Amino acid sequence: MSLVGRLERNISKLEKNIEKDHEKIDELRTKCESHKITKAEFSVKRRHIEEKIRAMDSRMRVLQGGIAKEKRHLEEKTEEKRKNKKEAKRREKNYFKWNEENERKSN
Repeated sequence: MSLVGRLERNISKLEKNIEKDHEKIDELRTKCESHKITKAEFSVKRRHIEEKIRAMDSRMRVLQGGIAKEKRHLEEKTEEKRKNKKEAKRREKNYFKWNEENERKSN
């Protein structure tokens, strides 16, 4: 699997984890509203979960930057290959011209 594919897979995992954490916050909110936990306990747990979410968001941004960088690198690599191929054809063509001229001169 390519690097871009692995990065995209990691991003999707992080997105799923973020969704789960949002659901946990909603569950905590319903527990707080039903007076199963205190408001202070809710705030502490919610803050902890939100910190995890922020960390995962920043990790996702880093991975997305890696994807963009890798795609740019692949494009540059294909462009370089294309230029090298074009240059090789040009050299080959010039060589054959040069070779033909030398054969004519020698005959």
